[in-house]
Amino acid sequence: MKQKQYHLKCVNCSTEYSPDEVLYTCPKCGNRKGTLEVVYDFTSQTNWVNEKKTGIAKFSSILPIQEDLLPTTVTVGDTPLYSSARLAQEHQVKEVFIKDDGKNPTASFKDRASIIAVAKARELGYSDIYAASTGNAASSLSGICAGTGIQAHIFVPETAPEAKIAQMLIYGAQVFAVKGTYDQAFDLSLKTGEKNGWYCRNSAINPYLLEGKKTCSLEIAYQTNLNLPDWIFVSVGDGTVYSSFLKGFSDLKHLGLIDKIPRVIGVQATGCDPILQTFKRGKPFVIEDMEKTETDADSIAVGKPRDYLKACQYAEQMNGDFVSVTDQEIGEAIMELARKTGVFSEPAAAASFAGFKKMSKSKVFNPQDKIALIITGNGLKDIKTPKKYLKEKVAFISPYINS
Repeated sequence: MKQKQYHLKCVNCSTEYSPDEVLYTCPKCGNRKGTLEVVYDFTSQTNWVNEKKTGIAKFSSILPIQEDLLPTTVTVGDTPLYSSARLAQEHQVKEVFIKDDGKNPTASFKDRASIIAVAKARELGYSDIYAASTGNAASSLSGICAGTGIQAHIFVPETAPEAKIAQMLIYGAQVFAVKGTYDQAFDLSLKTGEKNGWYCRNSAINPYLLEGKKTCSLEIAYQTNLNLPDWIFVSVGDGTVYSSFLKGFSDLKHLGLIDKIPRVIGVQATGCDPILQTFKRGKPFVIEDMEKTETDADSIAVGKPRDYLKACQYAEQMNGDFVSVTDQEIGEAIMELARKTGVFSEPAAAASFAGFKKMSKSKVFNPQDKIALIITGNGLKDIKTPKKYLKEKVAFISPYINS
């Protein structure tokens, strides 16, 4: 098949590389500052969507993969986009969409990145692939690898939710529970993966993961017939998921399909918001890592975000922004979203709704605005947190009914 035309570009020094010249990050700038972005040579003949395909294969023409190498054991993508008239009325906006990525095969948005990573591993001839994760990326990689013949090796902090660890083991992954933080697990995974010659699925390190994640923005464009929302709210951990939305919309603009990019608002927990703090300090974007993170939203508890520079640069270039919410606001958002829309989200996913509610109180939205909330993971991923906010109790009754 014809090779797609694209190159890799360092977000820090702008040096360009061919795909066969460098595997992960810019050798001049290192792992943190030298993250790479995929830049395509779009032509007027580029067809952005193939409606005959299912899942993210719809968009393979603008993805850096060979479509025939995508795993076919499960379908990633094609998740529902709901419209909540109730939330729209309550917040006095035209429409509120809910993009429920908890409907992906492993109940997480991260499947979009994992399937690209496995396709790339196949293309490059790897039989083993590794990832460090707070939970979702790891369980995602484990599930996508299942049935493909590629072995997943997982590094998670020992505090990762039990349900997520169970997922990994059930899918057949080798799991290392690190007695430390996510950031320590990340660093250990890099050393171990390099030593053993495994392919890396770590966020930011692998430039192709963002391209898989951008398919969520492409799906929203497809599902709305390019009549995009005005605002997108999505939770932020490492920064890659946030950047992926702006990258996807930017690609559509370069293709001449849209004129305006939605405002993408990244939502962090107040107990772990290093990207927000970096962005608010302004250029040059210099991160101050957080050694201690305090939040129930484990999926975004990242004190040392690896893709902060890209997130801050994209936000600055494309009118994005960041907001933080408390664990209390996240917990309340889980309950309210479930009861008003029927969508049960894990804590990090509910942060998007919490961020929207917080900004709504500031009266920043117009009555004609359309909002999209990205729900990145299903609530069954972490039952412990929402139970804190349950006021109702189970009613125990006798099976015997008095006559």
